[in-house]
Amino acid sequence: MKNVLAPILLFLLPFAAKAQYLTGITSRFDDSFIEWLFYTDDEEAEGELKIRWQFQQDDFTEWDYRIGETFGTIQMKWKDKPDEWELRGDNKIVSARTLWNGDFREWRITNNSISLTLKTKWGNQWDEWHLRDGQHGQFTMYTSYERDPRDWVIVDELDDDISFEMKMMLMFIVVFNSSPKQ
Repeated sequence: MKNVLAPILLFLLPFAAKAQYLTGITSRFDDSFIEWLFYTDDEEAEGELKIRWQFQQDDFTEWDYRIGETFGTIQMKWKDKPDEWELRGDNKIVSARTLWNGDFREWRITNNSISLTLKTKWGNQWDEWHLRDGQHGQFTMYTSYERDPRDWVIVDELDDDISFEMKMMLMFIVVFNSSPKQ
């Protein structure tokens, strides 16, 4: 029995190792929001999110992310229309769009089979975001310090059927919309 169990465990190890739970995101610099660091449940910096064109610091339309061996891009779908974004990573596409034109407090995130609605907890504050319904579990992000968008805590209790790419889009929408563009 031991001879059979060891190869099975070795086969499953890469799948278990890939499941990382992101617990936080922080801006790399105190005075700039063009680069972010992600943290996992072991409290080590595991990845980054940054604008694609580093020398054009006023161009917030294209972003790249990398966490371990996982990487992808997030882009504004249409020029000068910040209410629709598209993430491409791991052969998956995830879209984000505001529910109402010009209202950046409520977003629909979808991979064309699952849709999640992300919104601010309070209409006039951007310090805390959560999912509107708990059909696929709970997801919440809030600032570590009130009204300071540099450090975020991520509470990810989503079901296993929610892909990492959808979670990445949820996190991106929060930090992008809650941070100054500088």
